[in-house]
Amino acid sequence: MSAETEPEGTRTEPSLSVIMSERRRLTNLAYRLLGSLADAEDVVQETYARWYGMSREQQEGIRSPGGWLTKVAGRICLDQLGSARARRERYVGEWIPEPLPDRAEWSGGRAGGTASDPADRVTLDESVSMAFLVMLDAMTPAERVAFILHDVFGYPFAEVAEIVGRTPAACRQLASVARRRLRGSEVSVPRAARQADLVRDFKLAWEAKDIEALIDLLDPDATGVADGGGLVDAAPRPVVGNERIARYLIDVTATAADLTIVERTVNGLPGLVVERGGRTAVVMAFEVAGDRIRNFWAVTNPEKLRPWTTA
Repeated sequence: MSAETEPEGTRTEPSLSVIMSERRRLTNLAYRLLGSLADAEDVVQETYARWYGMSREQQEGIRSPGGWLTKVAGRICLDQLGSARARRERYVGEWIPEPLPDRAEWSGGRAGGTASDPADRVTLDESVSMAFLVMLDAMTPAERVAFILHDVFGYPFAEVAEIVGRTPAACRQLASVARRRLRGSEVSVPRAARQADLVRDFKLAWEAKDIEALIDLLDPDATGVADGGGLVDAAPRPVVGNERIARYLIDVTATAADLTIVERTVNGLPGLVVERGGRTAVVMAFEVAGDRIRNFWAVTNPEKLRPWTTA
């Protein structure tokens, strides 16, 4: 796989070059494949551990360190995706990908935030919208890896095949199936300004406990999913239907004191954060279809809210 390298004979120590030029891309790749910033960081650390585990001669014998790292990281992710079903069976309640704040909010809103913070290395675009990540999670591991590597990161199928362990033709078919899944799910990314308007109206109606306004903002078949991971209270199953969702939201705020709802960027799109006692308690991502909110995902699992912690 291609990666920028210095001319032969002038290249610095490979490990230093790799650290400087590849870590951000590897984090981006692993987050999109796994839907978890913590797991992505673990993959990147393991990838570098394998690099450092080689002798200097072995490192220098690798023509493209970036390509080697991508191959290793991709295979680690593929293995993790393969075992994810067993892990999900032990997971309490619904599982939602780990939400990410806006880069500026992460770096500036967190004590001690620096450019080395992992969330600061994830590029926020349509391939990390929550709706997109949720749909990716419905794919097989091989489909997901082939699609992300080829369609999002632009790797040729010949190189994707080295990671997936199938022929280039088979990888092309995997990516094609993944595209059909996405088209079938009608996953779309609206204009940020339009989503911001709807999310703001949703916030105001929720704060006012205006059930009718909430119902009007939600698609009749809207779905709300909450992920508490068994660590905090959350709806054990998706809540379906605009009226049921509206009443559920009003009940939540009626039984919880000291709540503040603020508008924030979640995975690159307008979303909401619910703070309790000055700490992040819920991060909400939305999917908009037309003039209504079709889906929202509420993450309350504190282990998935670490990038949002300001204390």
